Amino acid sequence: MADEKLKRINFLARKSREEGLSEEEKAEQAALRREYVNSVVGNLKSQLDNTTVIYPDGKAEKLAPKNKKPF
Repeated sequence: MADEKLKRINFLARKSREEGLSEEEKAEQAALRREYVNSVVGNLKSQLDNTTVIYPDGKAEKLAPKNKKPF
């Protein structure tokens, strides 16, 4: 996720605590948060897809994919 989007998320969170948000800003905040969560989940999934378990006997095995979506 782009640095400017993260700054915008933080700005909207700070503004929400201090003075409140307009309806447009609330919608923007929700969309940015969803994009952020999707990015984190995608990165984690990619990392897990490339993870290999190495057993004490030296055998290496890739993790089996789960077909369950978290969200």
